[in-house]
Amino acid sequence: MVGGLHPVRELLRSEQHLTRILVATNRDPAAVLDEILALAAERDVPIDRVERAALDQRSEGLVHQGVLALAPPYPHVSLDEVLERITARSEPALLVALDGVTDPHNLGSIARTAEAVGAHALLVPERRSAGVTPTAEKSAAGALAHLPVVEVTNLVRTLAQLHERGVWSLGLDGDAEGELGDHPLVTEPCVLVIGAEGGGLSRLVRERCDAVVRLPMVGRVASLNASVAAGVALYELLRHRR
Repeated sequence: MVGGLHPVRELLRSEQHLTRILVATNRDPAAVLDEILALAAERDVPIDRVERAALDQRSEGLVHQGVLALAPPYPHVSLDEVLERITARSEPALLVALDGVTDPHNLGSIARTAEAVGAHALLVPERRSAGVTPTAEKSAAGALAHLPVVEVTNLVRTLAQLHERGVWSLGLDGDAEGELGDHPLVTEPCVLVIGAEGGGLSRLVRERCDAVVRLPMVGRVASLNASVAAGVALYELLRHRR
C-alpha cells in the first residue's frame, strides 16, 4: 500500500506496476488528484471510489489523504544493476548506505533527499534495519518510486565489494576528527554511510569505511537526527561535485 497524493502520483510517473487506486468519495478536488486520475487512465490502472471509512480501514493507520495505491511488493534491484547504470551514465557514483537505521520515517526522509541530490541508489541491510514500508513511502513523498533500493545481506562485505570496484565509503560520525567538506574523497565515486539513530555507525562498519568524517557543529546541540545529518551531508557532497 502506498498512501498520499504525492507518493501515489510519483508511482504513476515511474515504471512501477500498480494493481489499482482507491479514492475517497468525499475527497476534496485538488490539482494533484486530477493529475493522478489522468495518469491512472493513461496507464489503464483501475480506480475505485470508496467511502473514507472503508479507506481508513484498508490503510491500517497509514495517512492516505484520501488516496491509496495498491501495488506488488517493492522491486529491489541488485548492486550490479546499479553499478552498470552508473557506468553507462559516465558519472561518479553517489550511493547512500544505512547502518542500523530502524525508523521508517528516517529511511523515507533520507531517500527523499538522496533522490533530490541525484544519488544513484539507497543500500539497506536485510536485517536490523527499516525497509521500504508504506510509512517509509509516505515519508519519501514519492522519491522511492525513482530511487533504486538495494537490499544487502552484509553491509561490511558490500562496502568491501564497492571498494574493489572503485567506490570509496565515507562514514558519517560525530566523533570523527576530520570534517566531510575537507575530505579529498568528496568528489570521488563514494557511498555515504549513515549510522543508527543514537548509536551511530556499528564498530565493524566504521572500521570498514575508507574514511570517517563529521559535520561541523558549533552550537550546543550534541548531534543531529539521522535523516537531517544525511540531508546536510548529501548537499555538501552535491556542492563539491558541482
